[in-house]
Amino acid sequence: MVTSPAPATPLEAELLRLAGSVPDPELPVLTLEELGVVRAVHVLSADSVEIELTPTYTGCPAIEAMSLDMERVLREHGIREVSVRTVLTPPWSTDDISPEGRRKLREFGIAPPRTVREPGPVTLALGPTRTTAPETGTGTQAPDTRDTNARDTDPVHCPHCGSADTELLSRFSSTACKALRRCLDCREPFDHFKEL
Repeated sequence: MVTSPAPATPLEAELLRLAGSVPDPELPVLTLEELGVVRAVHVLSADSVEIELTPTYTGCPAIEAMSLDMERVLREHGIREVSVRTVLTPPWSTDDISPEGRRKLREFGIAPPRTVREPGPVTLALGPTRTTAPETGTGTQAPDTRDTNARDTDPVHCPHCGSADTELLSRFSSTACKALRRCLDCREPFDHFKEL
């Protein structure tokens, strides 16, 4: 989990709290602080601040909405000039989602990302660029819905009943950061916030 340096002043700490309280535009059940994308707030002058924001991925379509919402909140609290700077290093990871954020995702019906990775280098296995489909015995090929992530040995638990007996229906769901799964016990479909 990436931790931001401690705010230098009590004012920066308060402004960081305010900026972080903004709901995520794609997952309004989470605040930007719980999602782990607001890295820091720097006071530049008496009425000017800069917010450091790390998007969940570089092409995130919600970055403009996040920026505008944080600017609005800080302006409502007396800051005239608010700028948002996109910071890509260190990159955001699902490990940055707070425990409270993970709890809220589960309660909202979205399976949170699986196990937190260990610090240090990440093992990467390269494979084919296209998904291969197994034979179905009917002369056609069924889509391959097997997970290929190294964490796939860890089950994705159903946020509705808690069962670990779930299956992948689609690698993409309502947003690029989620997959669509179904519980084989309660039969309910659900989103799974993919690990990154």
